[in-house]
Amino acid sequence: MDFSWSDEQLTYRNAVIEFARKELSYDVMALDRDDQFPHDAWKKCANFGIQGLPFPEEYGGAEADIMTTMLTMEGLGYGCRDNGLIFAMNAQMWSVQMPILSFGTDEQKQKYLPGMCRGDIIGAHGMSEPDSGSDAYSLRTRAERVDGGYVLNGSKTFVTNAPVADVALVFASVNPARKMWGITGFLVEKGTPGFTIGKPIDKMGLRTAPMAELIFEDCFIPEENRLGPEGAGSNIFNDSMEWERSCILGSHVGAMERQIEEAVQYANEREQFGQSIGKFQSVANRIVDMKVRLETARLLLYKVAWLKKQGKPAVMEAALAKLYLSESFVQSGLDAIRTYGGYGYMTEFEVERNLRDAVGGMLYSGTSDIQRNIIARLMGL
Repeated sequence: MDFSWSDEQLTYRNAVIEFARKELSYDVMALDRDDQFPHDAWKKCANFGIQGLPFPEEYGGAEADIMTTMLTMEGLGYGCRDNGLIFAMNAQMWSVQMPILSFGTDEQKQKYLPGMCRGDIIGAHGMSEPDSGSDAYSLRTRAERVDGGYVLNGSKTFVTNAPVADVALVFASVNPARKMWGITGFLVEKGTPGFTIGKPIDKMGLRTAPMAELIFEDCFIPEENRLGPEGAGSNIFNDSMEWERSCILGSHVGAMERQIEEAVQYANEREQFGQSIGKFQSVANRIVDMKVRLETARLLLYKVAWLKKQGKPAVMEAALAKLYLSESFVQSGLDAIRTYGGYGYMTEFEVERNLRDAVGGMLYSGTSDIQRNIIARLMGL
């Protein structure tokens, strides 16, 4: 496995960091406090090419390979302090854009992908329901076949981007007796009769990535808005989850690197008992542990990207990366707060927000428990 980077890739990563520092240096604390989605920042990222990075040029993308894309998201996480914005972009890119690219008709690709790459269309992904989270395929949302299309009834919850979305990829069962093989994907546009978006859901972290419920009451969806054939929903979902688990935490590696650099700087500047606190072994060892997590997480992440670039399956590796990265970011967030002491607990130092944002990583795209189940099953247990 070759994880070396070309000069061109490293130059682009540096350009992404410079862009993020210059254009995404807004008051994240204020937006986090008020649960505000940064529309301007979303559009700036699209103009820079983030949302279109791995997608074909014919749809406004750059056709970057997955290794370059991964390095870009890492650089974005390093240069941008708004974890919520990056999470919202990842949620669209891997859970909406990629399924449309992989399973959509030519008409669907032309209708949605250019606008998403430009930042003009925002997408959401609806799978989880009030009674089906980790047990995703036990969903209750139904799609009844009628003349010319389908009628949807049901609801989705914990839907990232829902309050600002123009279109949602929604999964429903057309044949409950077939269980997972009856699940089908549909592209539902904002303003469709019978489709409503619930009130924004207040949450612990990632507060700049808005979340809400999707509600369907006798909602007619024309047949041309079905994504893939009937019963292909589980394949679409599994494909998007492998991409998502592979890529959605890439920015966390960058954030962890910045977190360490700032912790080292603080430990060298802060003095207690006549010396910098970094001279105390307990503090230094804690930051060393953060460094070990960063480098091992980075290698796991790069391995997943390398496998996918080679066209090889990466189910086990994606689950390992998702599990380790998410839990490492949480632990390093705790270590950063302990390094800063009381100041780390204060909002104004912007240390505690990383921890709040990190906790979600152990839940979304499959909980840590689910990742352990996947890994155990693939080990033959």
